[in-house]
Amino acid sequence: MERATAIDHIIGLLDGPDEPTANTSMRLPDNLRKAAALAVGALDMAPSTTLFTAEALRAELEHVVFRAALEEHYVEHPHIRPTLAELALAMARVDGSDLADEPEALERAAAAVQLWKPEADADDVLAWAAGARWATA
Repeated sequence: MERATAIDHIIGLLDGPDEPTANTSMRLPDNLRKAAALAVGALDMAPSTTLFTAEALRAELEHVVFRAALEEHYVEHPHIRPTLAELALAMARVDGSDLADEPEALERAAAAVQLWKPEADADDVLAWAAGARWATA
């Protein structure tokens, strides 16, 4: 099945009714099962461990399908994919960091950090830029 078709199918399933249900047998690490039971019993996070688990699975599936759809969109339109520096700038603005006022420093930090860590993310860029600022202060 092609990715775009799978994405559409997952969205359709998630948008559908929650009935009927299916009985499943899932092997969970014991510590994860115990943590979920505590979240339900002691923290009232859901009416049951089953519902708690189903809601967590739904949330993760929604996240995964959103990321997959976004990635498909970037494949079709690569010119709109934000650069690492642009992502770092957006994160700095959201976080209220004063690095948001230094887009050139973030550009330099993004270029430098990618030489060291090709899979770097916006957090890495902000840390690098903050470190560079501190080193020159």
